[in-house]
This record gives sequence, structure tokens and C-alpha cells, in this order.
Amino acid sequence: MRKITIAIDGHSSTGKSTVAKQLADYLGYIFVDSGAMYRAVTLFALRKGIISESHFDKEKLIDSLAEIQLTFKKNKEEKAEMYLNDENVEKQIRTLEVSEFVSPIATVSEVRKKLVEQQQEMGKEGGIVMDGRDIGSVVFPNAELKIFMTASPQVRAERRYKELLERGDTISFEEVLENVTERDQIDSNRRDSPLKIAEGAIVIDNSETNQEDQFHMLLQLAKDRIAGRV
Repeated sequence: MRKITIAIDGHSSTGKSTVAKQLADYLGYIFVDSGAMYRAVTLFALRKGIISESHFDKEKLIDSLAEIQLTFKKNKEEKAEMYLNDENVEKQIRTLEVSEFVSPIATVSEVRKKLVEQQQEMGKEGGIVMDGRDIGSVVFPNAELKIFMTASPQVRAERRYKELLERGDTISFEEVLENVTERDQIDSNRRDSPLKIAEGAIVIDNSETNQEDQFHMLLQLAKDRIAGRV
């Protein structure tokens, strides 16, 4: 059975990573959360004082890129987790603080170039599911299956808010909604690799779709591509 490349793009908090993991697990494919890679770079920048609410030293970030080593390692449950310079940062990169700064970090061309090269290397043999903002448009423009996921900002903010509360974070819904809409604005209007629907992508609005139905919908699409029916 041939192995294909599955590219899943879309807005924040649309469940891209969740369904990408489900597909990878079912198909026995490699899952790569490209967003986790940008979040790890953001965490590095925050720790080094490169970015804050009052400033962003892009040149210092660019000069520091050689110091950043990103890898995915599987935990005891066989789930891939993000490592920054051999430190497991899976939990740290999911905070709202990181979310607030990840979009500005992702606008830096040199950062995108470094991470895109790594992502393309990971997927050169196929058999990969990768989610992000520019996977179908930039990283894997020839992917056999391209998905673009979206949902209303209100629904996405509610999902993110619930997730943060379950983690024990103290945050208001209004702050989360503001973060979601701000990230949409930055991601869609950045000069380098803006968030857009890739050519040939299938658009899925999951505002009113549960995770199980969504998974089976995408799985059937993947099976059709693998079998060459589409």
C-alpha cells in the first residue's frame, strides 16, 4: 500500500493537531505538529528576552537560530512530544503566553525557512501527517491530500478556553477570544507564507462537527487518496 503525504492547515484552535494525530495513529504514519515547532522557538525567544510585550529583537532571534535544536520524541504512550535543546517543553509551549507571541515569531522569514527545511526533510519519504498554517501551500505543495480547517472565532475561543481551564490556567474568555482573533489577523496578513487555502485543498468548517465525525470524514478522504480513487 502506497504512503501519501497529508497536509492539514487552518486557523488556530480548529482541532488540526487532534485529527492529525488520530489519522497518523490509524494509518501508522508519522505525525508532525509544525505549530509546536514555532511554539518552541517562541518559548526560546521569551526565555532569552528576545520578545516581550514592549519589544521584539528580530535580529537577535535570527542570530540565535543556530542555538535552537528541535526534535520530537515519543513518550511512554507513543505520543510525540516537543523537545527544545533536549528539554521536554511540551507543556510549556501550550501556555497562553506562548500563544500570544507565536504569530509574530512566525512572521520572521529566517525562522520559517529554518523550520520549513526541517519539515520537508521529515516528510520526504511520505507516510506523514503534518498540520500547521502553510503545510499545503509551502511545505508540501504536492501533498496527495490537503485539508483546510476552519470554524467561527467564537467556537474556537470556547474550545481554547476550556482547554486552558482544564490545564489549570487562570484566564478569562475575553482574553482567549482576543488572542484567537489577533492570531487570525497576523497569520492571514503576514508577508511570508500567509495562512491561506492551498490549491486543491478541501475546506472543512467544523463549527458544528464533533471530533469523531470529523475523524471519519478525513479518514475516508485519506483512504480514497491512498487507493488512488481521487
